[in-house]
Amino acid sequence: MTSRRQFLAGVSACLAGPEIFVRESRAQSADSRIEVLLDEPIATIAPEIYSHFVEQLGGVVYDGIWVGERSKVANVGGVRKQLVEALRKVNPGAIRWPGGCFADSYDWRDGVGPADKRPKRTNFWIDAGEWPAGARREGPACYDPGQFGTIEFARFCRLAGGQPYFAANLRSLPAQDFWRWVEYCNSPEGSTTLAEQRAADGERKPLNVRYWGVGNESWGCGGNFTPEEYSTEFRRFTAWVPDYGVQLRLVGSGPNGDDASWTRRFFEKMAQKGAVGRVWGWALHHYAWNVTGGRISDWFKAKGDALKFPPEEYYEITRQASVMESMIASHWSIMGEFDRAHRVKLVVDEWGAWYAAGSEPFEGALLGQQSTMRDAVLASSTLDVFNRNADKVAMANVAQLVNCLQSLFLAHEDKFCVTPTYHVFALYAGHQGAQSLRTVLSAPEVSYTRNSQPAKVAGISASASVRGKRVILTVTNPSLDQVREAEIAVRGAPLASARATALAAGDVHAHNSFEAPDAVQPREQTVAGGRWPLVHRFPPASVTKLEIELG
Repeated sequence: MTSRRQFLAGVSACLAGPEIFVRESRAQSADSRIEVLLDEPIATIAPEIYSHFVEQLGGVVYDGIWVGERSKVANVGGVRKQLVEALRKVNPGAIRWPGGCFADSYDWRDGVGPADKRPKRTNFWIDAGEWPAGARREGPACYDPGQFGTIEFARFCRLAGGQPYFAANLRSLPAQDFWRWVEYCNSPEGSTTLAEQRAADGERKPLNVRYWGVGNESWGCGGNFTPEEYSTEFRRFTAWVPDYGVQLRLVGSGPNGDDASWTRRFFEKMAQKGAVGRVWGWALHHYAWNVTGGRISDWFKAKGDALKFPPEEYYEITRQASVMESMIASHWSIMGEFDRAHRVKLVVDEWGAWYAAGSEPFEGALLGQQSTMRDAVLASSTLDVFNRNADKVAMANVAQLVNCLQSLFLAHEDKFCVTPTYHVFALYAGHQGAQSLRTVLSAPEVSYTRNSQPAKVAGISASASVRGKRVILTVTNPSLDQVREAEIAVRGAPLASARATALAAGDVHAHNSFEAPDAVQPREQTVAGGRWPLVHRFPPASVTKLEIELG
């Protein structure tokens, strides 16, 4: 058995970050080791790390969330009842709306007032290149009817148990419209004309909205600004916004992936004006594409299929998702140059997998795609990154909630099912609000071929948290064909008991559908042993939660 001294001696040679390294295991039965350090807490895992994203895009809102009060589909005030009930079970931290790119053309006033008098507007996504061939360009995905507006969204958040996070239109509306929206949402009952409008819309009391995104992807569809130009707009939009007793948390439109220049130049300009303190969160967007070659400019056209993928594409998208860790470290370091106390936190308000058109659950679900066990592996390993960086990441919003990209739900008319990604969020829900712990991992790397060249991904992913005497350890085995047998120890307390729940399938392409809604679901596992180290076997392409009670 490898001693702790031998184990940690190898760790000391590793770089900071996920703390994953490769060694030849000296254990007789295990090829991997997971060590949770009870006396090395990182930070509290913000519940908002388990947040979601809702955009007026394809079948996300209309048919996905909103069915209308007169619908034959079971609903609560027009909101799909099954979706709300399932979402509550995973404790959504916050829910971001109305986009995304849709926010860059949305006038919030179109979504207030009597529903039958609200204007119908052209949807931002009407000319999207991702529309399947022959799809009919009609309905809410092309012409938004305005039925799902501010009040409807706020009520949906309340039903689901999440906090609303609004994305303000900085590209095509003036700054005054931003703080008027804040006034509509948060001004005291009867205090202003907009407070009276809110009451007429059915909400007399303030909505007390705390999270506000100041623009969206301002480097692209949100205005094509330079960082310096966006800095000026951010300061203009956020100057003297009344908070009505709510501590507003203003989120800046951060970089596209690893664009370090966007972050440095924005904060440099903000620092020159002494305005860094206005920023509560800095938004980072990163999607994993299952593309193994070609120019970056071609990736939107060359993305692979959501259901039909070879091992090379499986491992490649896993590798692309793993760069989230280095992105967090890079942007965090740059932000620290201008904010040494690190009061500004990272908000990863769009993340997930993005595939080519072709696996939509129904016609009209633009950017809709199936979610397989591959996506469960991607989701769990990404959430592990956020947990391990709980001191840096204050919020993260998987894209998107329903019928779009890496969704938790598929819903159409009276049909409904959860995806493997939903089950990951359910397994990880216990991390929310717990103390993240440093976790040291040792496992053989997984080799594969990328563009005819040898490549590797980490052999295991994990994160751990503690609340009282209970430790939750989540572990992902990305290997397609290797069972990962690991020694597990929590240093600092004796073991009382342990139990495990695993999400796995015989085929990584397995997924849930309207016809087979329970094809993929978690199952209880036996955990052998009554003292450290435990030895547990993790199936190929699996996600496992271990609930450990300490003595």
